[in-house]
Amino acid sequence: MDEQERRRRAHDADVTVWVGKGGVSAVVEELRDQLRERDLVKVKFLRAARGGTTTEDLAAELAEAADAELFETRGNTAVYVR
Repeated sequence: MDEQERRRRAHDADVTVWVGKGGVSAVVEELRDQLRERDLVKVKFLRAARGGTTTEDLAAELAEAADAELFETRGNTAVYVR
């Protein structure tokens, strides 16, 4: 899948993982599981999770913890790919 196709699919995808006050560690396994089943997963970082940090920082932290590739962040969402 080329980058343009990936961007189109990311735009159309529904959020399937939400990061809340439990933080990144609460969703690591869920992200791993979803990436086993599909090649693209959209994650929303709720205000309770962001605290004093940025979506980009949290998205990078989750990518590292879940051994996933961060494709892009936009607003309070991030897209991960296998």
